[in-house]
Amino acid sequence: RHAVCIFYLVPPPLDTIEDDMTISLDVKVPMLHEFHSYLYQPEWKYMESKEKDRQVLEDFPTISMEFRNLSKVYQDVISDICHKMGVGMAEFLEKKVDSQHEWDKYCHYVAGLVGIGLSRLFSASELEDPIVGQDTELANSMGLFLQKTNIIRDYLEDQLEGREFWPREVWSRYAKKLSDLAKPENIDIPPQCLNELITNALHHVPDVLPPPSRLKNQSVFNFCAIPQVMAIATLAACYNNKQVFRGVVKIRKGQAVTLMMDATNIQAVKAIMYQYVEEIYQKIPSTDPSSNKTQQVIASIRAMSLPGGPMASRHHYSPIYLPPPMLLAALSWQYLSTISKATEEYVQAGEN
Repeated sequence: RHAVCIFYLVPPPLDTIEDDMTISLDVKVPMLHEFHSYLYQPEWKYMESKEKDRQVLEDFPTISMEFRNLSKVYQDVISDICHKMGVGMAEFLEKKVDSQHEWDKYCHYVAGLVGIGLSRLFSASELEDPIVGQDTELANSMGLFLQKTNIIRDYLEDQLEGREFWPREVWSRYAKKLSDLAKPENIDIPPQCLNELITNALHHVPDVLPPPSRLKNQSVFNFCAIPQVMAIATLAACYNNKQVFRGVVKIRKGQAVTLMMDATNIQAVKAIMYQYVEEIYQKIPSTDPSSNKTQQVIASIRAMSLPGGPMASRHHYSPIYLPPPMLLAALSWQYLSTISKATEEYVQAGEN
């Protein structure tokens, strides 16, 4: 538990450095390259960030102290992943995400490595077999699936912050500039670029399904499965939805809690995945340039349904008991997210 907690506290400072446009590249690049070494420096912190999440940099000694309290086997995994993430982030500071191959590479650095690190921690804890930590390809694919979903959903937020993560190879077929997709005069243009990127992300779903099936520990299974079903539900909400270019598309709070409660066994996870790819299938426009590819990837996901027939409804599977702390955490997260959003809107209104 402590190792995973600290592992989730180490990437945010890296992300904050990467996202802070007020830090010059000659300062930022060395920081990203050396960040893993700061974990072993009790006094290191950074007080000059202007990012909203700067507290993780200002109070970094608290994080690094807890990191050094972990067993060495955990420290080694976290430090190694942190080093690789920092080097990868620095690489993309000075170049755009142009090709779909580079999109995969960027997502690997910022999320695939997280999946690999978590898998290695699960194996190091001996809660899971060594193969879980060794199968880096599937762990990477799980991270890519989540990160691509976030990048697709966060189009407008990233545009407003001056960041671009959609691959030029795709969006350049639909617009001269990525920002053009959000212009009011283009709002009636079919969201074909969006659909193509969602189709790209769906190619990871067949890889997402096998890993949970080999996990033995129920808490580890829930931890891995819940974000995946949240992601497929988010992609279903975003598919062919012009609202992505006008605001943030989110799944409903009740829907999120239901997914958390249901995604506790592999058959239920498969059924949830099947349900949402069917929802996407029903929304595929016949004129969409990616329609054939979307149908093909959905067919491959369908092929992973239960033996002997079509995938049954997920309501046919009784979820394993979800501990009250996990349900409480889910509800609290939804509540705090709502309050945080309302507070941000209130502050912005006051500033305006």
